[in-house]
Amino acid sequence: MTIEQIEERKSAIVAELDNEGADLDALESEMRSLNEEIEARKAEEAKKAEIRKGIAEGILGEVKVEKDFEKEERKDMKTNEEIRASKEYVDAFARYLVTEDATECRSLLSENVSGGSVPVPALVDEIVRTAWEKNDILSRVRRTEIKGNLKVAFERLASAADVHTEGAEAPSEETLKLGIVTMVPASIKKWIRVSDEAIAMGGEALVRYIYDEVTYQIIKKLSDLVVNDLKTASTSATSVAACVAAITSAPTVTAIATAYANLSDEATDPVVIMNKLTYANFVAAQAAANYSIDPFMGLPVVFNNSLPAYSAASSNAVYAIVGDLKGESVNYPEGDGVALKYDDLSEAEADLVKIVGRQYAAHALTACGRFTQIKKGS
Repeated sequence: MTIEQIEERKSAIVAELDNEGADLDALESEMRSLNEEIEARKAEEAKKAEIRKGIAEGILGEVKVEKDFEKEERKDMKTNEEIRASKEYVDAFARYLVTEDATECRSLLSENVSGGSVPVPALVDEIVRTAWEKNDILSRVRRTEIKGNLKVAFERLASAADVHTEGAEAPSEETLKLGIVTMVPASIKKWIRVSDEAIAMGGEALVRYIYDEVTYQIIKKLSDLVVNDLKTASTSATSVAACVAAITSAPTVTAIATAYANLSDEATDPVVIMNKLTYANFVAAQAAANYSIDPFMGLPVVFNNSLPAYSAASSNAVYAIVGDLKGESVNYPEGDGVALKYDDLSEAEADLVKIVGRQYAAHALTACGRFTQIKKGS
């Protein structure tokens, strides 16, 4: 009998007590038996519930312990970024530069990194990024990181939009000529000799010593190549090369203004690029004017001594450039980092180690109307 059936029988017994001739002793005995059965059933259910509770708490306890363990494990596990910023990884990377054995570096990483280049320490990223930001030319160009040769389309010629009033003839079709610049990457290298004593420094001191010097020289060379693109660009666009404007002027108080006036409307963030010695010529012209005037029109002046000084420039040579550097593109097919090669054999007799730095990059003028060359007259 179920509990419900027992309760129904107890209700029936209560009703039978009022029947004439009912066996009261038998009914009393049956009622007592049913009550004992109900109590036994309740005790059994309570025991089962207690057992279930104990099992549930045991399982939940095991789950909690497991989760707490996982939480502690995650807290102890560092990300690759944290590892790359640690002293242990910097020391291992310094040893890798000397031995070219990447086993220790890879074993420190929390992920299974195998093959490819060894991840550089975070301080190397900082060195390269700082060198970029400090270079007034490369910090302003258009940067990409696309594998292989990069083709960039530019506008050679385009007619202006027309106003079309209702009922009038439709405007003429736009005249549009495009060109395509193909950017072919090349290796920019810088190598230095380092003494065995310098190598013995090890750790962060060695990594900074090498990367500071090599990265600066490579980025300086790349910025010179960018300026050379602008200096040697033609004033006429072709199907494969963008163009610049050009004026001929001495360093006068109006030379920059004239060059600026030759820029297109798309040149929204122009700068002035020149040799530091040429800057002195413009300041002299400002002083000779005998009144307050800024020959640079408030534009930022960016120095690059790969441009000749005005006093040393030959006739028709470009000695200054005004323009928006977003019209020049630099592409890094392998990223903007600097890779190093270590050679401790070729000059071992002199206790010198040769370290070669390499950056793979392509650069080109990729927009017309963004720059004006200032040339020296005859």
